[in-house]
Amino acid sequence: VQLQASGGGLVQPGGSLRLSCVVSGSALSVDEMGWFREAPGRTRELVATIAANGVSSYSASLEDRFTISRDNAKNTVYLQMNALGPEDTAVYYCRADVASATGIVAGYWGQGTQVTVSS
Repeated sequence: VQLQASGGGLVQPGGSLRLSCVVSGSALSVDEMGWFREAPGRTRELVATIAANGVSSYSASLEDRFTISRDNAKNTVYLQMNALGPEDTAVYYCRADVASATGIVAGYWGQGTQVTVSS
C-alpha cells in the first residue's frame, strides 16, 4: 500500500491550495482517511478525517477554512484550504486505514507535502 500526496507549494497569505492523496495497492478497501500537519518545532496534529461514508470531522480551529472530501472510486482524499495564513505553514501528511485482502486493517502514511504561506 502506498499513499502519494501532492498539491503543496508556496502561496501568499489569504490564498488557497488543494491537496490530494491517492492510495494505491492491490485488493484495497480504504476506510477512514485523513490529513495531519507538522509545523517546524511542533508535534504532528490532526487537521481533518473522513470516513468511507463521507462523514467528516475537523480540528475545531480549522473547520471554517478547510474542507476534506474523498472520491472512493479513485481511493483519493482531498483537502481544500482557504484563507491560508503563515500559521498554516507545515508539512501536510495524509493517512488512510486500509483493509487487506485478508481483512486486516492497518494505518498508512503518505510522504508529506510542504505547504508554505508567505508573501
